[in-house]
Amino acid sequence: MRSFVAVVDAGRFQDAADDLSITQQAVSKRIATLERTLGVRLFTRTARGARLTVDGQAFLPHARDLLRVEERALASVRPGRRPLRVDVIGRRLAPASVLGGFHRARPEVELDVVTLFDAGAAVEALASGSIDASFRAVDRSRLPGDIGAVRVFDEPVQLLTGPGHPLADATAVTPADLAGHLIWMPGIVAGTEWAAYYETLAAAFGLTIEVTGPGFGTDPLLDTLAGSPSLATFVGELTRLVWPSEQGLRRIAVHDPTPVYPHSLIWRRGNPHAALGDLREHLGAVKQGTGTWTPEWATEAA
Repeated sequence: MRSFVAVVDAGRFQDAADDLSITQQAVSKRIATLERTLGVRLFTRTARGARLTVDGQAFLPHARDLLRVEERALASVRPGRRPLRVDVIGRRLAPASVLGGFHRARPEVELDVVTLFDAGAAVEALASGSIDASFRAVDRSRLPGDIGAVRVFDEPVQLLTGPGHPLADATAVTPADLAGHLIWMPGIVAGTEWAAYYETLAAAFGLTIEVTGPGFGTDPLLDTLAGSPSLATFVGELTRLVWPSEQGLRRIAVHDPTPVYPHSLIWRRGNPHAALGDLREHLGAVKQGTGTWTPEWATEAA
């Protein structure tokens, strides 16, 4: 197919052979094989070179399409040319915003954004090569040796309440202020990295975090909070939420200390994709700031 298109573009079998770095005889044999397969003549030889037959003219656009499809298929799996595949856990959550910052800084890097369920699924995908990187809160000591990690972003945790909640008018609260209040986070799945984070947070400050109840998604949760005088929930500072103005929901900062969710970038060591290094360089690494809290297992990884 490539030889056929080369002859069309060059106009002569010898010139096509030169372009393909093969002999004219090899080009002639390839064209003859293609013509036998199709059962038609594709070229008429003239004193000036090779001229397409009517069948050759009809076949040409499809041949070009096939070669373009081949190139796209190869590019989809060729390191450095295929998109960088990155797992962001959720498209409304902080990792998507952080990755969006990289895209704005390096728009020439093509990204393929996916969402996997938890850190276990992400590590399996990294090991198999189906993704190049993932944003997760991880315990470095439990990662396989071929998985690298670096803590790249600490996201402050905020309190979200309805207008009737006792803390609704506060500009900021401390973790100690939350003791005795019910924090409702339906849908947290045991064994996930976010479940581990909030379990550790609750134990550290004597909080009551209720995870029972069906997780119907964000909108039903906001509806419930808006009408409740006692329920509140935790959200990340960069979690994108939109609600009707009549709900009157309040996002309240948590200070002294500020609980932060430790997002790490994880990847398979030896991954040759050139853009992976660009992403790591753009993100850098963070040290835990003063006045913040995160679980001890979420130490900086390298």
